[in-house]
Amino acid sequence: MRRQDVETVFARLRAANPSPRSELHYRNAFELLIAVLLSAQATDASVNKATPALFAAAPDARAMAALGADGIAAHIRSIGLYRTKAKNVAALSELLLLHHGGQVPDNREALEALPGVGRKTANVVLNIAFGQPTLAVDTHIFRVANRLGLAPGKTPLEVEQRLLRVVPKADLHDAHHWLILHGRYVCKARRPECWRCALADLCPYQPKSQLPTA
Repeated sequence: MRRQDVETVFARLRAANPSPRSELHYRNAFELLIAVLLSAQATDASVNKATPALFAAAPDARAMAALGADGIAAHIRSIGLYRTKAKNVAALSELLLLHHGGQVPDNREALEALPGVGRKTANVVLNIAFGQPTLAVDTHIFRVANRLGLAPGKTPLEVEQRLLRVVPKADLHDAHHWLILHGRYVCKARRPECWRCALADLCPYQPKSQLPTA
């Protein structure tokens, strides 16, 4: 995609949503980290239903570690892979206490050393909690970047690296939110809603889907 078109893409996304936010519910960096970990292979909506009671019972790393894997699991049974996630959350909380004074670290190496935390989760936390210009490439962003020709790649890491090169610096902080929301609600996997896409004239994806008839 031409540089001018890339700038147009983000100008339009910015105009439509000047202050994008994660759809996960959280109050601090610790709750964000846990919510993002729980959202793997699950919807944000399902996580948001489970976390209020979990965070009420365990609002910080010390309380979460004390709750333990079984106690955590009891709160998140409605979320996919809840047993494995409960074990990771308990172990993660213990390591935060052991190595970071119970606080969420603000660097990738330390985050990725925590159980259940991969590059994507680390990128989300670094971006949202600490304002770092990172991009977490999930299935939505991977699809949008390839369909648009914005940052084509065969792996999430390749797409991430290309996005970091082409996204205007002023838009790097919010690009993750814009692209994920666009993929979630407009540029859908099975039937993209091209008829209402603000980027359709810049997108080479074919065939363009048409407005459903009554």
